[in-house]
Amino acid sequence: MASTKRPAESDHDDGLEKRRRELEAELATRRPARQTGTADDKPGTAAGYGQAMKLSSEFVAGILVGAALGWIIDRLAGTSPWGLIIFLLLGFGAGVLNVLRSVGVVAEPLQGHRGDKPGK
Repeated sequence: MASTKRPAESDHDDGLEKRRRELEAELATRRPARQTGTADDKPGTAAGYGQAMKLSSEFVAGILVGAALGWIIDRLAGTSPWGLIIFLLLGFGAGVLNVLRSVGVVAEPLQGHRGDKPGK
């Protein structure tokens, strides 16, 4: 028993392999050219660690600022623990939004934009 494949299976496999090669070629033409040897391409470089530290510090800072504002409001208004809970959740949302903006998933807000049309 040299080959257990039937001719129909062999044709099917050849067709799949041909389609895979065509897809790879098309993807290669659509992908932006990557520069080899840049520091950002290598995993575990200082640039990757720097980006991770930036994202984590923005997230933690949002939470800490929200918690601090909630604690201050609770002390001034005597609404403990509701101000802390509400502002902690708002700080969490702000931290997530800051991370998404840094990564580029969410667009930055426009400066000085009030909804006016240009020329008015």
